[in-house]
Amino acid sequence: MRFFFIIIAFLIGFSHHGYADQICGLGENDCKIELGNYNIELPERSDPTVEIPAMLYFHGAGGSGQRSLKNREMVETFLKRGYAVIAPSGLKRPNSKFGPGWSFHPDRKKRRDELAFTKAILSDASQKFNIDRDRILMTGFSIGGSMAWYLACQDSDVVKAFAPVAGAFWRPHPVAKDCAGPVNLMHTHGWVDGTVPLEGRPIGPVDNPRIVQGDVFYGMQLLREINGCKRLKANKFDTSGKFWKRWWTKCASGRALQFNLFQGGHSVPKGWATEAINWFEGLDKSQ
Repeated sequence: MRFFFIIIAFLIGFSHHGYADQICGLGENDCKIELGNYNIELPERSDPTVEIPAMLYFHGAGGSGQRSLKNREMVETFLKRGYAVIAPSGLKRPNSKFGPGWSFHPDRKKRRDELAFTKAILSDASQKFNIDRDRILMTGFSIGGSMAWYLACQDSDVVKAFAPVAGAFWRPHPVAKDCAGPVNLMHTHGWVDGTVPLEGRPIGPVDNPRIVQGDVFYGMQLLREINGCKRLKANKFDTSGKFWKRWWTKCASGRALQFNLFQGGHSVPKGWATEAINWFEGLDKSQ
């Protein structure tokens, strides 16, 4: 029996380079669960029995879990810091030119319960790859960022913290009573983003849009209300680096809010992964 567990630990420990990939994960071999698929990449680790943290990343429109892992600057940064990178795949949308996406908007037909899908991924990955459920950072880009915002609203404790990029709520915006509770969230957005402008935009004819993107500033205001931040003004600012940051640190909930702007457009900017990890790991010190 002891020999059996040693072999299992050996396979898990070498999953980054081969053996557990034959079960699921890298390349063409997706991890398949009842509600969909995901991909995963694991860091090098000397003791595969020790639980590791993870970053869960939702792709933008038309993406996939496999394609998400091709962003090597982002992925390698997390791997080198000891994180697994979990990359789910959205569902293909019929008659859509944008390809796979996420079913999160409350006013549109739901094609999948994305919260249930997310929980199933986390359960599966924790069992297969020894992921620490208490140390998971959820993020996403563009419409995947919106997915992270809506999941944060639905279940603020599904993961420890959220760090969406270039995507937020859509109109009509939620109201505070719609959301489950306070959150740890760091939002990052390009100052000149024209695909998902900070103020949002209509999708389709301006006078009769199919759907309308939300206002990021209003989204942050909503989170301040949910988190019990009595001041509208941020408590701390930093414009010394690539990211212009503002924090709300004096909130009744004790949860952390941060808003980052950078000079670019619709992208996951270089350096974001390090910024996200540092913020995430700093939560234990600030709370």
